Amino acid sequence: MEHIHWYPGHIAKAERKLKEQVNIVDVVIEVLDARIPESSTYPDIKKLLRDKPRLILMNKADLANNEQTQKWIKTIKEKTNFPVLATSASDNKDLSKILNKVIELGQPKIIALVKKGLLPRAVRVMVVGMPNVGKSSIINKLIKKTKAKTGAKAGVTRDQQWVRINPKVDLLDTPGIIPLKQEDQQKAYKLAFVDSIGENAYDVEAVAEIFIKNVNEIYPDLIKNYYKLEDEEVNISNIALRRNWIIQGGRADTKRCAQNILNDFRTGRLGKLTLDVNE
Repeated sequence: MEHIHWYPGHIAKAERKLKEQVNIVDVVIEVLDARIPESSTYPDIKKLLRDKPRLILMNKADLANNEQTQKWIKTIKEKTNFPVLATSASDNKDLSKILNKVIELGQPKIIALVKKGLLPRAVRVMVVGMPNVGKSSIINKLIKKTKAKTGAKAGVTRDQQWVRINPKVDLLDTPGIIPLKQEDQQKAYKLAFVDSIGENAYDVEAVAEIFIKNVNEIYPDLIKNYYKLEDEEVNISNIALRRNWIIQGGRADTKRCAQNILNDFRTGRLGKLTLDVNE
């Protein structure tokens, strides 16, 4: 199996920046990809966020298997003791539920400030997660049409910008990027499937073949039926030939086919799939 290699560069620097951001907020919204909720969880998340109150959002739930999403919500709640919500950046129906949870999680901090004789203030929250799990989309969803940036907070930081979501919530308008540090190659491949790792870090054809293998184990015949294969073996070459993706010499255009297969998954055309299976 070909390994995925990436060069995130200054992981320590990235972690230090994230810790600085975490220090200035009361609540953290951690975003996972609902299609790979376990693989998109950072192994050292407790070290990064420490005891900061956390709301965990399983984003892109509209692309994931509904039954698996509900199982993962229960599992993650039990494991972390934090609230977990399924969400989709394209749907605002759960916006008030998210904000209410943020306010609830931030209340102990606000009460503590009042006890010290300080005036109550809005709960300060930030959004964190692995690359491409939808952090910016969640931030845009929370902001909606709000354009009023409140600027730097006195005594907190000079270069962070805040957005007043409502009188009770201030949002740090830049996402906290959790740096990629993944020794587990199985999880690394799943991160590649959902486009959380840049394509320069892996061979797209090798990743697509492993994607097909993974899907076949969980959803037998799905790939075969979607690409209208008959008795052929389910692989990139045969899918390319079936789609008439041919290059010079009548050979299968496997690279184009691999990119299309991954894109069909990422956009939901293959159906609602969860690749981290919760038995």
